Amino acid sequence: MSVPRTVRRIAATALAAGSVVAVVAMPASAESDHGHHQSYSSVVLGDIQYDSPGRDDWSNRSLNREWVEVANTGRRAVNLRGWTLWDREGNLYRFGDLRLAGRTTVRVHTGRGNDTRRDVYQDSRDYIWSNYADKATLRDDHGRTVDTHSWGYRR
Repeated sequence: MSVPRTVRRIAATALAAGSVVAVVAMPASAESDHGHHQSYSSVVLGDIQYDSPGRDDWSNRSLNREWVEVANTGRRAVNLRGWTLWDREGNLYRFGDLRLAGRTTVRVHTGRGNDTRRDVYQDSRDYIWSNYADKATLRDDHGRTVDTHSWGYRR
């Protein structure tokens, strides 16, 4: 018994669509190995400026052009007191009493400055985030990893 041409076309179309979906989905899953680690929390890592624009002259202005955003994607505010932000070298920033409102973002700058609700400062006199390869890890006040983001490659 032969299969009607219409059935063969539908089957071929379905197979082709499945292949496209698999190819489109593949980069996202490959990216997740080196990109974001999604978690149980509405608080996640946002944009990261790991290569300070301009000359790396170790001025406070240059250091503060290096930053990591922490975003609350949920509706409810979250107190970040005791949460930490780490890099691969073990540099640690511990959040003070910062209530991150729902659907807002705070930038964690590398250099010195006065903390506000939108910007906090690590008070470092050296660059923290590697331009070549690094990993930012956000942990809650119980030490559980909430989100990670990595870039580049390790030599």
